[in-house]
Amino acid sequence: MTDQQPVLYLSHGAPPLADDATWTSELKAWGKDLPKPEQILIVSAHWEEAPVALSSTTGAPLVYDFWGFPQRYYEVTYDAPSAPALADSVTKLVGTQVHRDEARGLDHGAYVPLKEMFPEADIPVLQMSMPTLDPQALYRLGQQLAPLRDEGTLIVGSGFTTHNLRWFNPRVTPDYAPPTASSEFDHWAAETMAKGDVDTLMDFLAKAPAAHEAHPRTEHWAPLYVALGAASKDPAEVRSVIDGFWFGLSKRSWQLTAA
Repeated sequence: MTDQQPVLYLSHGAPPLADDATWTSELKAWGKDLPKPEQILIVSAHWEEAPVALSSTTGAPLVYDFWGFPQRYYEVTYDAPSAPALADSVTKLVGTQVHRDEARGLDHGAYVPLKEMFPEADIPVLQMSMPTLDPQALYRLGQQLAPLRDEGTLIVGSGFTTHNLRWFNPRVTPDYAPPTASSEFDHWAAETMAKGDVDTLMDFLAKAPAAHEAHPRTEHWAPLYVALGAASKDPAEVRSVIDGFWFGLSKRSWQLTAA
């Protein structure tokens, strides 16, 4: 047994996730099943900035980085404590210039899933940018962050296992039969993650079926590499915690736990 925190890669949905009874219950159950972390470091598909940037440690408001939704989605709050000590630790571990953006709060890739998993909002949260979409570089970044797990930090990569918004059709039910490309990529991802085949995952654009359709741009798959890197130093059990589809997009999410 280990006292280390696990590492997560989760599909974070969009603001209407809060209206999906199945998905919210899955996330709530997952949160209850996890050992309660001292703090959370989350990497969202919706923040790309180089060099590495860190979100506010002084309590900036949420970033409602979406448009065209009903007003109630812009009134959601998630007042988790800030994490200045974690920001200091990340800065030391990354070892390069790190930018502190004290005006930037959590974006929807962070607060939407966390609000369901940890609704009490009593765990300090820090968001970190992706400085690149290169799988190898993100994997190395995750390796640098791995020691945080021994300090009670839950490291979360927040993206979407398939993310082609041309498939998103709100005029049908959320669980409608997904496009073939989405289901093929999801099946490949599940099998490849279960095998722990990091080399194949790194080369997914060449090796995964329908990769370019599942991810016309790779930012929603990229947080997985930070998670894989953070879990790489220990033999790990990979568990698919959530599966299924939401408006055609795969919501598959994994937990990587040290053996």
